[in-house]
Amino acid sequence: MRRLGLRARVTAAFAVGALLLSALMALVSYELVRRSLLEERERTAVRAAYFDAAVVRTGLDTDRPDVYEVLRSLDTGGSRRALVHREGRWYARTADEGPSAAVPAGLVAMVAAGEPAVQRVRVDGQPALLVGLPLSESTGYYEITSLRELEQTIQVLALALTVVAMTVAGSGAALGWYATRHGLRPLTAVADAAEKIAAGDVTARLAPGTDPDLARLSTSFNRMVDQVAERIERDRRFAADVSHELRSPLQTLSAAASVLARRREHLDERTATAAGLVVDEVTRFEHLVDDLIELARSDRPAQREPVDVVALARRVCRAQALPESLVRPEPAATALWSVDPRRVEQVLVNLLDNAVRYGGGPVAVRLSRAGGSGVVEVDDAGPGVPPADREVVFDRFVRGRAAHARAGGDGTGLGLALVAQHAAAHGGRAAVGDRPGGGARFRVELPGALP
Repeated sequence: MRRLGLRARVTAAFAVGALLLSALMALVSYELVRRSLLEERERTAVRAAYFDAAVVRTGLDTDRPDVYEVLRSLDTGGSRRALVHREGRWYARTADEGPSAAVPAGLVAMVAAGEPAVQRVRVDGQPALLVGLPLSESTGYYEITSLRELEQTIQVLALALTVVAMTVAGSGAALGWYATRHGLRPLTAVADAAEKIAAGDVTARLAPGTDPDLARLSTSFNRMVDQVAERIERDRRFAADVSHELRSPLQTLSAAASVLARRREHLDERTATAAGLVVDEVTRFEHLVDDLIELARSDRPAQREPVDVVALARRVCRAQALPESLVRPEPAATALWSVDPRRVEQVLVNLLDNAVRYGGGPVAVRLSRAGGSGVVEVDDAGPGVPPADREVVFDRFVRGRAAHARAGGDGTGLGLALVAQHAAAHGGRAAVGDRPGGGARFRVELPGALP
């Protein structure tokens, strides 16, 4: 039960409770009705037996009584059978019937002792009611009443009550499902809003007037989202403002660095080396500022539109001075993708740049589909990514194969973080694994990209 969801548990509880209650009511009703029918039938059979016994007593009160004729004069119908035990001999309506084995010896002894007796027996496998009445010291009258129709009625009653119990249990399950569906609707709305917010849509809100009992929850949730949205927007704006403000002094440094770079041949070896370091760090600083600006913009939801991703991938390869033959689309992935072109282009640029810097160069850019998701894979010829580093490699400011090394290298450590951010903006994810034949394979899934 703990593995089931809340809706399944509540539905099961409703069904079990309804089943137990209906089963209890069915058992009580069955027993009461069964007992009432049996008692009524027994009273009717005893009254009929007393009436027939009086007729038999009158018929036998002659000088030469004909027991068979007296029994044939009884109107017993098809459900009753009359017997007379007289002076150790059994009589029935016809002489061919002979003695009856259906009459227990104990009941015969009670009747012979002058006491009326009633007992339920089975005759030829069928239920019956046996009534024994003393007529004289040597004569006893017995009447067997069939209970077959009553037993069939009770069986139909049991079947009907069982069907009712199962129907009530099913109705209880339906009621539980309906109740949980409507009862959990506010939680579903909260979950949907949380998923949208996690995907970057901070405009998602709950309708405060849907349920008066949940107004406080809706108001608190919306207030929390407002605060989160304000903080995200403030942080994004701060990062964008800082990066923008860094551009002016950075352009000055870049101009000065370019002057140093042009005059390196006229400088002594030590000064030339220092100038080269300055030029490299300024270039890296420029890339870092560009990535920070892109990272600040990546928190917003993806702006999807139809895009020819195959042509986009080939254009990116040309811009990176790489052969277009690296792009290998599957036939199912040649249709237009519903994606954010700017983000997908940035994903391809960063993955190809990562392959050039750390992976020995790209081997292939694969475009495929998985259900309704578009899949972008970039293979490289490098040493691969160790399993322990495959999650943290997408963290910010992580560079190279050593996932926790934050110094050295010429990258900014934000390239793969941007890839993961762009994938998340589409509701997807980025991952890395081993390429068959060696190297790494970076995979980006974009749900809803293909019809």
